[in-house]
Amino acid sequence: MAVVKASIESAGYKGRADVIHDIHFEVEPGELVGLIGPNGAGKSTTIKALLGLLPEVKGDISFGEGAAHYAYIPEHPVLYENLTLWEHLELAASAMGLSDEDFRERAEELLVRYRLTEVRHHLTSSFSKGMQQKIMLVLGFLHRAELYIVDEPFIGLDPKAIRDFLAMLDRERERGAGVLMSTHVLDTAEKICSSFLLVSEGGIVASGTLEDIRQACGIPGASLFECFTALTEGE
Repeated sequence: MAVVKASIESAGYKGRADVIHDIHFEVEPGELVGLIGPNGAGKSTTIKALLGLLPEVKGDISFGEGAAHYAYIPEHPVLYENLTLWEHLELAASAMGLSDEDFRERAEELLVRYRLTEVRHHLTSSFSKGMQQKIMLVLGFLHRAELYIVDEPFIGLDPKAIRDFLAMLDRERERGAGVLMSTHVLDTAEKICSSFLLVSEGGIVASGTLEDIRQACGIPGASLFECFTALTEGE
């Protein structure tokens, strides 16, 4: 059973209700779906539609059993400047309904993984952008969700953090979680995604495996970047 199914006829904002249209896809357990497209193509609007953040949505979005408690990792850190890292984790754990034992075990594991143990009691406003982005990863993985919605996760991360993030995604997928990830890092997406949604001008121009994408653009053996370029030429 899919962790999320989306059949969006149109969605957008007041005064412009059709920013995206004819968006149909699903994410299966263990699958990593790459949401690919140029700036302004509709990737962020698609994510906002899934999150219930748009005033205008025509269509249906349904989550699988347990997946209603999804995890969202945004492109830009969203933090309270007067709270420490640990206080952010405590606040998130409370909102998620985690037991104290589960929270502490998971938090300690993640702080070690992302090398943030020594700064747990520091104000997050004193952190670099890269460190703040690591905090968003820690918050996102604090609860073992059935669906992870990730928006441009590689921005600001150093190579070690990217490695740790990808390893964590692999572990969660092995557990059966599904992932929808928007990214511009196409060489990495080609290596790690099981399927793709290529979005252009608010609609899906190609979807499926890399081989499906190659057939859609008519370039056998092409890289994801080459397919991306061919299908979005002129934008």
